[in-house]
Amino acid sequence: MNKLPLAALLALSLSACQQSNDVLVVGTNATFPPFEYMGGTDGSTVIGFDIDLAKQIAKDAGKTLKVENMNFDSLIVALNKGKIDFIASGMTITPERQANVDFSEPYYEATQAVLVQVNNATINTEADLKDKKIGVQLGSTGDIMAKSLTPAVTAFNSGFEAVMELNNGKIDAVIFDKEPAQSFLAKNPTLKQVPMTFTTEYYGFAVSKDNPELVATINQSLNKMKANGEYQSLLSKYMK
Repeated sequence: MNKLPLAALLALSLSACQQSNDVLVVGTNATFPPFEYMGGTDGSTVIGFDIDLAKQIAKDAGKTLKVENMNFDSLIVALNKGKIDFIASGMTITPERQANVDFSEPYYEATQAVLVQVNNATINTEADLKDKKIGVQLGSTGDIMAKSLTPAVTAFNSGFEAVMELNNGKIDAVIFDKEPAQSFLAKNPTLKQVPMTFTTEYYGFAVSKDNPELVATINQSLNKMKANGEYQSLLSKYMK
């Protein structure tokens, strides 16, 4: 095997570093419309509110955005292993998550919603959920909430899977973030939302605790978008 000269090896190494430094890698779970989901002209591109915000953050930082789609409960592990630079996945800021990652300033106010079949007359209040079979997305705040109500919780890799099980009558209800729940309702007329009041949540972009500079960069970009109207424009585009 021929060996490359030292100068050539250094040049290749420098080139690889420069390429890496030009890319900002965001991790997401593209089953959470309208924040992140599969779409585009070919139906295989990750798009959504979070993704457009992330693209602008990368642009403001002078970088190109690369999107890594993975299971929601794998995101923080991937972040802390250095496989991604930040998380944009409708992730609620919680004390438990803050023990492992840092968050940007909140960028969206959210709450949970309960979905049932349209002919279900037995679930009308939070108390009615006790001992019912509830479907959730694995690792979500809905997952945490459901476990405080009943031991019969089934966690799925996506809200879509939970909704399908609800449609099939395998579970009694789904607890999911309100905006994605509305998207699923629009495509599933056999389901309805039960009006309930839950604690307000706030989404943030998650960053490794070793990267405070990126947190500052994200916050600066978010503040700029809110000031120049780009943020509101994206809200109008995605939140129907």
